[in-house]
Amino acid sequence: MAMKIHELQPAEGANTSTKRLGRGIGSGKGKTSGKGHKGQWARSGGGVRPGFEGGQMPLHRRIPKRGFHNKWATSYLIINLSQLKDVPAGTVVDYDYVVENNLTKVVKNNGGLKVLGTGKIEVALTVKAAKFSESAKAAIESAGGKAEVIGADAE
Repeated sequence: MAMKIHELQPAEGANTSTKRLGRGIGSGKGKTSGKGHKGQWARSGGGVRPGFEGGQMPLHRRIPKRGFHNKWATSYLIINLSQLKDVPAGTVVDYDYVVENNLTKVVKNNGGLKVLGTGKIEVALTVKAAKFSESAKAAIESAGGKAEVIGADAE
């Protein structure tokens, strides 16, 4: 049985009516309307901006600035050997293969693929990447595979 448009209604508890302020003592929000007695916060348009500390130097200005973000840094899509354990023997593993088979989370990168040596690999694979750690290269070659450096870093 299909639902009809006139039968649509919000989920139970999704819509709540607004609190009517200043409508008598029995409402729980009468008289001062939940603003307490006098002061800056009780006034119309009252209050201060977020982070304002009454004129004292705010925390975000007292703390020194630290660090540096190198906008020219090369970032890589990183994959460990443990993520290649289920890849069939003889497969050519490159950036496109990793992305298509969701072997790792794809993040913004501009340098290609980097293979690290965490984990074991038992099958012979041809792995084409921009960078390899020494342990990853040794593990791939000891399993009978090939580790090929491609891209700008290739000699």
